[in-house]
Amino acid sequence: MATAGNPTPNLFFETITSYQKSAALNAALELNIFTAISDGARTAADIAKACDASERGTRMLCDYLVIIGLLAKGADGYSLTPDSASFLSKRSPAYLGGAASFLLSPAIVRNFDRLAETVRSGCVPQDGNTVAEENPVWTEFARSMAPLMVPAAHAMAEMLDLGDGRPAKILDIAAGHGIFGITAAGRHPQATVVAVDWPAVLEVARENAERAGVMARYEMRPGDAFKVDFGRDYDAAFVTNFLHHFDSPTCTAFLKKVADALRPEGQLIVLEFVPNDDRVSPPIAASFVMNMLAGTPSGDAYTLKELTGMLEAAGYTGVRAQQLQTFQSVLVATKRPA
Repeated sequence: MATAGNPTPNLFFETITSYQKSAALNAALELNIFTAISDGARTAADIAKACDASERGTRMLCDYLVIIGLLAKGADGYSLTPDSASFLSKRSPAYLGGAASFLLSPAIVRNFDRLAETVRSGCVPQDGNTVAEENPVWTEFARSMAPLMVPAAHAMAEMLDLGDGRPAKILDIAAGHGIFGITAAGRHPQATVVAVDWPAVLEVARENAERAGVMARYEMRPGDAFKVDFGRDYDAAFVTNFLHHFDSPTCTAFLKKVADALRPEGQLIVLEFVPNDDRVSPPIAASFVMNMLAGTPSGDAYTLKELTGMLEAAGYTGVRAQQLQTFQSVLVATKRPA
């Protein structure tokens, strides 16, 4: 670590070569390295055999994974860390490896290859605009990112206040994989969910709803969320990982549209990356701003103060926030009485 008066090039070197970390992780996931170790393989030879890979390449890759903290190494060979056992072995119900197909997809990565151009011009290249109409990247998102959102989905379902058990309606905007509305439907058997997203994306949500056994209470309204008629008298609405793609005035106008769809004193639940006012902490929530810089014309990572301002301007009251154990925050608000 550099100290005052004793600079080193270490941080530069670690940062400029960080692409190697994601490449190594992606290769390990593709080869099922973590799953092989979970199944009992310990030596490079045994892991290589289980993964149909070369022993030399497996040894080098596994040593690198130890260096970056994704494996451990001892006298008996390689082993999983608590994190890799939980999230990177296919034997774990919390497996997250599938998210790599979206997070490392060419459509996402190429935007960072031309970041200086975007900063210089202030404009995202047209072929890199992730909020362009019916961008196919969101179908990949829907197919790969659901496991990462399960903890948030359960937290949001617990926050729902649907009254005394009477039939209720939940609006799930930018539903994607559908896990938020599907989890809510599973937790609240009196509730019907109406999901909004692009048609191809909603096909993924349909598959997940059928698998979860809630399709009888799951409706879909395909199209542009800014243009689709949501309907009226919803008891609650989810707006998940959506607002950060747009500028503040656009978000406020959209939130007003959602308010119009809610019944009096209906509940709004928002899921977002929320940095502190300094915009540099906590690290994961604050660094999400790079995704918005690289892939949207006007998106941002909004602070709690900014999001609260949007909600209040759009007709909501009683805004409260809860930071989840992952890296996002949930904001809950109520439609202001007329």
